Amino acid sequence: MFSRSRPRKLDTEQELYDVALRALTRRAHSVQEMKQKLARRTDNELLLRVVMARLKENGQLDDERYAKQFTRNRTESHKQGKFRIARDLRFRGVSDKLITSALEESAEHTDAAAMVRQRIERKLKSFRGDISPNKIASIYGSLLRAGFPSDLIRKELKALTSEPVPEVEDPSE
Repeated sequence: MFSRSRPRKLDTEQELYDVALRALTRRAHSVQEMKQKLARRTDNELLLRVVMARLKENGQLDDERYAKQFTRNRTESHKQGKFRIARDLRFRGVSDKLITSALEESAEHTDAAAMVRQRIERKLKSFRGDISPNKIASIYGSLLRAGFPSDLIRKELKALTSEPVPEVEDPSE
């Protein structure tokens, strides 16, 4: 059995830098995520700052590039809306300015209405029989959680179903 013990504390810049590079080969990280990850591996604040500066200087850590990549991935692969993407990026420590910029750039290349329609159609195919108000509310809630604007969801649901869309409070407002 593997035990979940604490990671070994590192004492040298090269060891800490290697840990950072291994983490970056698995997936991209925001500056805050990487700082937290490395802080668990050393007690030396100066060493942490040196490695973080080295990663930024070498272009391996860049929140602007990270935000754009994250946004592109979440819109194209996961079909998520801007509110969900913004919340997830904020949680990862990316500044609001960079989030806004990445979302604006992404909006130029994606059609949110088409993504909502596609998700609704996929959900409707999985339902058997009549489409009840509960099923409509379920679709509505899942699209809200996916980060799409409530007015867009209601418009697309109305267009694709003959059922009236129930009034549900939008948690993002």
